[in-house]
Amino acid sequence: MTIKDIAKLSGYGVGTVSRVLNNHPDVSERARKKILAVVESQGFEPNSNARHLKMQAPSSIAVLVKGTQNMLFADILERIQAVLRDHEEDVYVAYLDEDADEVQYAVQLQKIRRPKGLIFLGGDLEHFRRSFYQITVPCVLLTNQAADLKFSLLSSFATDDTGACEAVADFLVEKGHRTIGVLGGNLSAEQISTLRLNGIKNALARHQIAFDSEIQHEPCRFSMACGYQAAMKLLRRMPNITALFALGDVIALGAMRALWDLGLRIPQDISIIGYDDIASAQFCYPRLTTIRQDTAALAEKGVQALLRRLSSSEAPVHEIIPFQLCERESVQPYANAESIVKKG
Repeated sequence: MTIKDIAKLSGYGVGTVSRVLNNHPDVSERARKKILAVVESQGFEPNSNARHLKMQAPSSIAVLVKGTQNMLFADILERIQAVLRDHEEDVYVAYLDEDADEVQYAVQLQKIRRPKGLIFLGGDLEHFRRSFYQITVPCVLLTNQAADLKFSLLSSFATDDTGACEAVADFLVEKGHRTIGVLGGNLSAEQISTLRLNGIKNALARHQIAFDSEIQHEPCRFSMACGYQAAMKLLRRMPNITALFALGDVIALGAMRALWDLGLRIPQDISIIGYDDIASAQFCYPRLTTIRQDTAALAEKGVQALLRRLSSSEAPVHEIIPFQLCERESVQPYANAESIVKKG
């Protein structure tokens, strides 16, 4: 690690960084604080002549959280930290935008912080396929399946997203719904949102029910605000929908408010189902029917696999964690539903 690296991270020139590291007085207090904060946060200390920085020994496990508003990830992260704390392991957490390239971030983090292991909380397999070969420490990917990538340093634990969403579609069809809208995610070929959308399509095709992605799917980010906006757009485009499936509970919560603002009652006028079973799903009104992901198992199994890999050369582990469909109050049989009255 050199002065140039610290300059790049801090946004100041090499000369300014050098003066700060050599304790020269002719530097603004703002620049001094910013540069020293970068040095401290990256785990480095200046050597005697400050031309290079000496890296502290690798001591932490880094967790890269993809998305800043995903409540499911917050639950899993809390459990990860608890398990690592029980094993007296230090944890470094970085939050990334949900559209960021998490593997390239990890490559750079590996150079700067030298973590002894990495946990990816969320990930796009396209990024792994393209760049993971540059990673040299054991890693675990949670919530997406990486078995097909066959990287010797990468284990994965995930829910069967396609199977879970087939169960959602089967459930809605059994309740009499034939015109179903889907909210959330994007169309990247190897993101979990695509796996979930494929599950819906597979099941509806099996029931010989048409599904037009261009009309019945409204992509959006995993947040309440985006769920609200996506539901508004989809219902205005296709007001005859009888059921909505949100690819995440945070999206569903935003959509529920949109339905209220449109004058639609849940579930009398329109049913809605989510995915994840975050805590809010049991306390919103009406209580949200959803797919439960086993966050405790995902966190525990992921951490244990990483710790074992750090102490031995065992092969990577890939496991599918069972899901559960939690039927609550937000879905009603369509055959008994009242006629939808579009207001506003």
